Amino acid sequence: MGYETPSNSTSTSMSTPGWFTQAVERREEDSKGTLAGDASPPVVQSKWRRLSSEASGEDLLGLQDLDPAMNAKIHLVNNAIDEIGWTPYHTKLFFLNGFGYAVDSLILLLQSVIAGPAYREFGSRGYEKGLTIAVYSGMLTGALFWGLGADIVGRRHAFNFSLLICSLSAIIAGGMPNWASLGVFIALIGFGGGGNLVLDTTVFLEYLPGSKQWVLTMMAAWWGFGQAITGFIAWGFLVPEKWNCASTESCTKANNMGWRYVMFTSGALVFVLSILRVVVIRLKETPKYLLSIGKDAQVVETLHHLAEKYSRPCSLTLNQLEACGLVAGAHTKSRFSLEQTMVHLRGLFATRKIALSNLMIWLSWAMVGLAYPLFYVFLPSYLEARGAKLDLPQFDIWRNYALTNVSSIFGPLLAGWLCNLPLLGRRYTMLIGAIITALFFLGYTWVRTAAQDVGISCAIGFSLNIYYGTLYAYTPEVLPSAHRATGNGIAVACNRIMGIMSAVIATVADTSTVVPIYICVGLLAAMGILAALFPFEPYGRRSS
Repeated sequence: MGYETPSNSTSTSMSTPGWFTQAVERREEDSKGTLAGDASPPVVQSKWRRLSSEASGEDLLGLQDLDPAMNAKIHLVNNAIDEIGWTPYHTKLFFLNGFGYAVDSLILLLQSVIAGPAYREFGSRGYEKGLTIAVYSGMLTGALFWGLGADIVGRRHAFNFSLLICSLSAIIAGGMPNWASLGVFIALIGFGGGGNLVLDTTVFLEYLPGSKQWVLTMMAAWWGFGQAITGFIAWGFLVPEKWNCASTESCTKANNMGWRYVMFTSGALVFVLSILRVVVIRLKETPKYLLSIGKDAQVVETLHHLAEKYSRPCSLTLNQLEACGLVAGAHTKSRFSLEQTMVHLRGLFATRKIALSNLMIWLSWAMVGLAYPLFYVFLPSYLEARGAKLDLPQFDIWRNYALTNVSSIFGPLLAGWLCNLPLLGRRYTMLIGAIITALFFLGYTWVRTAAQDVGISCAIGFSLNIYYGTLYAYTPEVLPSAHRATGNGIAVACNRIMGIMSAVIATVADTSTVVPIYICVGLLAAMGILAALFPFEPYGRRSS
């Protein structure tokens, strides 16, 4: 399924460094002031990029006017990763990073499935949509904090701690005595989870061979897996009458333990996954992050360790990396400073094309962050106003919920195949997913029975994740490595801001009209068209 590296893209170019030596000699001859901090003339950068691209596979941002030393080193590291190929280590990352995806979707749904029972137990006092705002606020803060933090202090620490925060907060939340304190810990769950979505894709991508980058899209299947787990846990604990009170007047902690069991079970599951991350993977810092902070020796050590462990070749040497020059502009002297933050923000606007790409991606994340939750917020009232007969027992409600979430697992699997077709790539796969989902959204205007409802819901869960799964993977693929986590974090933050807005809109708007559905359909169509116009197409190119 993976595309093949072009015939002129051979790893032996690193063991026979003729092209490399010529490039270095010309670069040193034409730009002797580079190591002293002077900017290289554009013509020198062009020659360096041309020689590099001719020597091996094309790097996605290799032709952008970025730091020439960083470009050259990224190119050599990509060659080394391609030379090593897919290993059991990548398989471990696929599963344990995928658990992070699953946890992110799980915690987003947790607050929605427990909100009703918890609100009844606490006397129906407080802001009814408070948990939705709490989890989105936590995930917004977490995406920005962990995203920027991963570019400043590294991917490894954030990767290891974010799931642990989620798990402990979920367990504690299950014991909360009132609505306000529950909201605090729901926000903390979101804070930890906000880092998962940023780091899981970033870490996995920075170890992936170029011919296997399509797997990043397929990894989004774990998102649906997490939703399904939530559905099954809710189905088990929120149906039995002995654990779920019927009304606010008769509701006590003793007869309403169902939602608390949901939190305890989910928290325990996430805790196990957080331990597995540390024990099974024992993640080393990613090579591309190490390049950005000038630790070339550790880059070579990390890649050679991986190659030796799995009996793979790796001809990258420290001399090759050092010959490229010094990386400038990725970090300041003081990492924990406002200037350091500005370095990463400016890096996302390094060229006009990169700036346009990031703005379009962030807009896409914002639109899907509004369209998807808003649709489901308005849907029940709309269907009731149109005479749809959906008066289901609790068992059927949670069964249908689980079925819908299981359906969403298969969208990213199809997307992983589609995005690796030359005629489609990532951009047109997103277009297809968005347009099909818009059509299914329109189909809801004809829903009148429970069978129609669950059928259309499953179709939407499947098709939306073709778009969503590809967008999740596309975002880190087209970001500069030194600023990847920051850009990814901002994208996720845009999504969370719109999630907060959807909760507010649901409180004050008329939920029985057809207008909101048409707005959501229009947003989906716009997202598809915008994706087709993205400046970069990662198919056949390696992430920089």
